[in-house]
Amino acid sequence: MPADMNDYFKKKKAGNNSNNNNNSGGGSGGNNFENPLNNMGKGAPWIVVLIAIGFAIFVLKPFTIINSGEVGIKVNTGKFEQEALPAGLHFFIPVLQKIIPVNTRIRLITYSDVNTGALGDSYRGFEGGLRRNPAISVLDRRGLTVKIDIAVQYRLKAESAPATIEKWGSSWEEKIINSKVREVVRDVVGQYTAEQLPEMRNQIASAIETKVKQSVDELPNQPVVLTSVELRTINLPTKIKDQIERVQIAKQDVTIAEQEKEKAKQQAQRAAEVARGEAERNRIEAQGEADKIRIEAEEQAKANTLISSSLTQELLQLEQIKTQRKFNEALKVNKDAKIFLTPGGAVPNIWVNTQGKEKVLSTQQ
Repeated sequence: MPADMNDYFKKKKAGNNSNNNNNSGGGSGGNNFENPLNNMGKGAPWIVVLIAIGFAIFVLKPFTIINSGEVGIKVNTGKFEQEALPAGLHFFIPVLQKIIPVNTRIRLITYSDVNTGALGDSYRGFEGGLRRNPAISVLDRRGLTVKIDIAVQYRLKAESAPATIEKWGSSWEEKIINSKVREVVRDVVGQYTAEQLPEMRNQIASAIETKVKQSVDELPNQPVVLTSVELRTINLPTKIKDQIERVQIAKQDVTIAEQEKEKAKQQAQRAAEVARGEAERNRIEAQGEADKIRIEAEEQAKANTLISSSLTQELLQLEQIKTQRKFNEALKVNKDAKIFLTPGGAVPNIWVNTQGKEKVLSTQQ
């Protein structure tokens, strides 16, 4: 105890002083030992105790800090506590207890042969959230090797993190995500031939995502929350690529030929429409002309009917007299002319000019 230590140093000092007095006959001084705690006062022992405690805390570090996006798992003498510790400062008993921080942020695991930059978080104390695995090699339905590039986003479920780490260990990603993804991809892609994969890409991507989520969700306590499963690239063998390219070129040629055929058909249809329109126009014009002639004939017939119905014997005689008067006037000018008159006006009167070689025929109704 501190009090005993002070008594010890006091007695030791008194004994040394008596020895020094006994040995001081010749004038040479002996060794003088003083307790260093005497000069520091009565609080010195407590200062020593505090320094010792601080040193122990520094060395043993009986606390840990859980960051946001993490949970802590407390282990008591090797046994996992099932309640996850939230973010903050947590203390534990060294040697008997320890706290394991576990990342619960969204992670990304890629399956690709394309090299990219460094992956992971560089922030101190944060676990890397990116992992890269080789592309998944799959055998298609005919046994040809196909490589699939895929990306999976997921996170560890915080509530069940202690039970997950206790059951699956620190390599839970390899056991839960990696194994399930590879199993599902091989199962889905193996149902198709290599030539069908590009055409069935959307259906394959949907089937892979659905089955991976279903496979992970069926695990007890649902240890992982799967965010997305994205099919990125389907890498086919070179021969299959060349074959597909040739088929695509042939299909494009057929498409171009069909387009040209359709274009010619449309042009022919337009020409036929123009011809039909022209024929219809001509028919309408002819019909209009015929209708015009028919209408004029009908009107003329009506006029003739009206005229014939209005003619009388007295009117005909009057017209005969008018005509005779004109002939008489003409004879005054051309006395050699001969006129043949028909009684009743049924046959036209005939005028014959005897002076010239030409004969002029004039008819009057």
